[in-house]
Amino acid sequence: MRVLRLPAIHHDTNLVVIEGSIGNLLIDAGTSWYQGLQVERIKGVLGEKANLDRILLTSKRYPCSGGAKHLSESFENCEVGIHADGQAALETGDFFTTWANRFDSDMPSIATHAVEDGDVFALGDGQVESLHLPGHSADGMGYWIPGQKMMITGTLLPRADRPTRWDLPSGCLPDIISSLKKIRALHPQSLIPMQGPAIKGESHVKEVLNMHIDFFKSCIENNGQVPVSVPRPAQTALWYTPHPPWPLEENESL
Repeated sequence: MRVLRLPAIHHDTNLVVIEGSIGNLLIDAGTSWYQGLQVERIKGVLGEKANLDRILLTSKRYPCSGGAKHLSESFENCEVGIHADGQAALETGDFFTTWANRFDSDMPSIATHAVEDGDVFALGDGQVESLHLPGHSADGMGYWIPGQKMMITGTLLPRADRPTRWDLPSGCLPDIISSLKKIRALHPQSLIPMQGPAIKGESHVKEVLNMHIDFFKSCIENNGQVPVSVPRPAQTALWYTPHPPWPLEENESL
């Protein structure tokens, strides 16, 4: 089984293409801004005649889901899966809870299938397992690839140096800590965050997870507020930008 990360473009999430011996998956779809380009990138990886069996979303947020309708239609209307708590927002084109309004964008509506915690997607020479990871939003999902001890974190971990926000619709600060601990308990050897390169090495992954957990614990102790040194996020940002900056070992090379 082959796992390929298509680096995030602008506001888009990383797209992750998983190619198995009996099927192919895409995790996350990016915004609708670059959806045509994303189709070409996916075909460039899988080949012009290859297809996707389904698209799995880590969140209803627009940077993860805005391109889902176009990508699904471009690959024979393949199934789009999301946690049940995110289905209504996508099926009604809700531009508020998806945060599409902050990007001055409409939210393309699309029919979806519910993904539950513990679902297994068999691809022949490997499998992908779903993990419910609420915190940034109630519908947050992660996808675990046990054969490679790799976790695709979605919005729960935007980047090694960017803690996620919980002040958006359905966000919950204590849930963030619980979800990060759930990932840590799997002892992953690599993480693919929402944006940026993979975080690699079990000890480094644990270090990054602990850094995020400690930050959110300090926010709970601070009556649910971020430190005063942390600037107000941009309206499109799904994360906070700590000050002073956190260390970042991973740098994108395009």
